[in-house]
This record gives sequence, structure tokens and C-alpha cells, in this order.
Amino acid sequence: MALKNLRGRVAFIFEDDDFDVDQIVGVKNIKIQDLDELAGLAMTTYDPEFGSKVQPGDLIVGGHNFGFGHPHYPPMKALRHLGITGVVAESFSPGYWRGEISMGFPQISCPGIRAFVDRWDEIEVDWEAGIVRNISRGTDIAFEPLALADRAMLEAGGLLEYLKANTEENTQ
Repeated sequence: MALKNLRGRVAFIFEDDDFDVDQIVGVKNIKIQDLDELAGLAMTTYDPEFGSKVQPGDLIVGGHNFGFGHPHYPPMKALRHLGITGVVAESFSPGYWRGEISMGFPQISCPGIRAFVDRWDEIEVDWEAGIVRNISRGTDIAFEPLALADRAMLEAGGLLEYLKANTEENTQ
């Protein structure tokens, strides 16, 4: 199964390197499990109206070592609940990367992405061409190809689905 291209607006650009995703909802809120409550808290430190501006299909852009720290799932669950479909960053923290890929949430490592986009630009991640297309500007930038295992997990919808499919395939 091929990955479906991602297409949406750049809902936010995190300019800081070593960004700790816990800051998306605030460290004090990290144990909240209610997705509506988490989504209501998401990004309010950066843009109090973020939740009303974001649209399904939007993406976020990050700097170097995005996801640094002790990655927890609630912040990214909140963003997914708001309609964010992936993260394009200069690079990722390995622990964060593994966790989100295992959840089936697309991560695209794209050196130079922060200079390539402005907030609210429309972009497309073209998996087969290996490029991020800035539709607003009419330009392209190459991204780093996914490892085969990471691509397979994303295609399956996450680690659990990947394991189920491979277990069923091997028992037939």
C-alpha cells in the first residue's frame, strides 16, 4: 500500500531547536486524558486562537531535534484531534520519532524546511517524489527518505497494525 500524500497548510512553525512537545499542552497538563480538554489547551501559549484556526489536513513545522526531552503522547494526540496530519521538521529526537511513527503519525525529516515555508503556506508531502512542495510559492525541497520499517509502519497505520498484518501474513 502506498502512502497517501499529505496536503494542508502550515499551521505553526516551531522556531526553537530541541523543542519539547510537552510544551504544546503545558507540562502541568500532560496527564490529562480527555482529548477535547487537551485540544482546548493545545498551543494556547503560542497562539491562543490556534484551535479555531487549524483545519483538518494542516501540518506543523519544527526545527532541529524536534521532540527533545521525554516525549509524551498527549500533546501530539491533542494536535491530531484538532486535525494536524503530520510534522515536517529539520530533524527529530529519536525517542519522539519512534513513538510517533509507531502511532502511525507521519514525521518528515526535511533539512531547510523552516526557511522554505511561512505560516499558513499550503504544502504537500509527495512521498513518491521525496519532496515537500510549497504550493503557495511554487517551489520544492527534498526530504530524507523514510527507513523501510518506518514506511511500512506508516503504511499499515502504526506498529500494532503492522504487527497484525505481518503475523497474519506469516501464519497463512
